[in-house]
Amino acid sequence: MWIKKYDFDYGRRMLLEKTVKGVAAAGVLAPLWPLIGNAADSSKAYPDELLSIEAYTKGKIKPGDVITASNVEAVKDLLDPIAYQQVKTMGRRINIVESTKDVTKLFPAEYLEATLKNKGRAKLDGDGNVFTDNGEPWIGGNPFVEPKDGVEAAANLTLSWGRHDYSMYAVRDWDIAPDGTQAYQYDFVWAELNNTARVDGKVWNGKKDILRYQSVWFTSPQDTAGSSYLNTWYYDQRKFPDLYGYLPAFKRVRQFPTNQRFEPLVPGITFFLSDAWAAGDPMLTWGNYKIIGRQPMLGAIGSRNFMGGYHPNYERPVHGGPKNQTFHDVWMELVPECIVLEAEPTGYPRAPVGKKRIWIDVRNGMYVAYVTYDRRGEIWKSFEPCYAQYSNDKLTVKDGAHPAWSWVAVLSHDIQANRMTRFVQAKEVTGGYKSGYSVGKDDVYNKYLTNQAIARLGSA
Repeated sequence: MWIKKYDFDYGRRMLLEKTVKGVAAAGVLAPLWPLIGNAADSSKAYPDELLSIEAYTKGKIKPGDVITASNVEAVKDLLDPIAYQQVKTMGRRINIVESTKDVTKLFPAEYLEATLKNKGRAKLDGDGNVFTDNGEPWIGGNPFVEPKDGVEAAANLTLSWGRHDYSMYAVRDWDIAPDGTQAYQYDFVWAELNNTARVDGKVWNGKKDILRYQSVWFTSPQDTAGSSYLNTWYYDQRKFPDLYGYLPAFKRVRQFPTNQRFEPLVPGITFFLSDAWAAGDPMLTWGNYKIIGRQPMLGAIGSRNFMGGYHPNYERPVHGGPKNQTFHDVWMELVPECIVLEAEPTGYPRAPVGKKRIWIDVRNGMYVAYVTYDRRGEIWKSFEPCYAQYSNDKLTVKDGAHPAWSWVAVLSHDIQANRMTRFVQAKEVTGGYKSGYSVGKDDVYNKYLTNQAIARLGSA
């Protein structure tokens, strides 16, 4: 009955007040992180209006409902502007479920353990890079559980994209033209290995100057199979990654310029390397970071989004657009508190992007929505993620001793060209590559993450 002490708008007013005062602490009724540390339960940190979509909308929307053009106005302020237009004008539907209160379902288990273990030990040096209190590269988990500014919020996204020390994603992609037809379909594999900022607290191979190795190679269709790329990220976030690619037509590995981060890797795809995890470039090659607000948000973060057991390859139903092929089915819930972060590509004078805006769930430091604007200030693209703990009523996928957690799908919509890229983290793609989150006995570095590896993958 404690909720009666607070009127309906109390939670939103407190989030606004925190933004105005520059308060970093997460939570409204109580500090969030002590609750997470004690019981992994975020419910006592927020009033009902921030935990219940039914309370927030005064009964207009409840779990089990579907957001459509007829009722989207009730949640317009909980969606990024492109998602709102998708529902309002393109036939998109969004399924609504109860809010997740158990924070263990929002992380890989080891990453949450590292976050709690290392809480309070991260510092920014004079250049803006993250180090521990004894001057070492970051040792795992989110470095700033309650970011005081935009750079700290960006660090949580940048240092460990997928929240695992190693990840391999088997990705199946469909690219939808403005008329609703399928223009392209690709299979590709994305691998990322953290050298530093690892949950095991170690530095892989002793290379403290490297943050991560990341590669992507296409396995289908035949005319694209073999195209492969390798990014080597330095720990110093002022440095641009080294980007190399192997193109089968030229039968050689060549280095690409830094500004190629804002171009599609293959025809028809709308996302760029810069878009990855809303932090696809080193964080100090962007600047003018600002936390411009705090608000609740709808996010696709719950286990209902895991398709294991419902589809043998974890693929998703689709709907909407001119031919009912444009959008994935997703299940969204009310996220009680998001940081709204803006930044500009200060290190890229020729970048077509003018700024980006990111909505970040304060409970796990992960983005739930992301849009970019062009140089004229016009909204350009959205990159909407969908996450899940890999456990539902039909199947549980383990990551060691615990249910796995990762992204499951993305919608990347260039609203100016009205082209949609939608892709899923599949169980397996062409070539027999499977998604997974542990290194095991394989030498993944030499197998997937060197120039020799991408040439071999490209010519296989």
